[in-house]
Amino acid sequence: SKDLKGAMEILIEQKRQKLSTVEKLDEHMDFASQLIFAQNRGDLTAENVNQCVLEMMIAAPDTLSVTLFFMLILIAEHPTVEEEMMREIETVIGKQEL
Repeated sequence: SKDLKGAMEILIEQKRQKLSTVEKLDEHMDFASQLIFAQNRGDLTAENVNQCVLEMMIAAPDTLSVTLFFMLILIAEHPTVEEEMMREIETVIGKQEL
């Protein structure tokens, strides 16, 4: 747990350094960036930021896999929706390989 926490602190510090050198912030504004700015404003502590990022990293694979599973089931149960999705994909990327 301490190793993971330490690794998280390093990643957050790297993100903080990157944010301090970018020219256009809007291209780099994600949830971790928002947390870092909240800490800079005094709304969060460094421990709050570390904990939030750590929880996102740990929880994301589980929630993503469950969400994708149910999405694929729903698409399989609704072939007209699947056809519409495929038409939209073809419209956007044309004949390129997926």
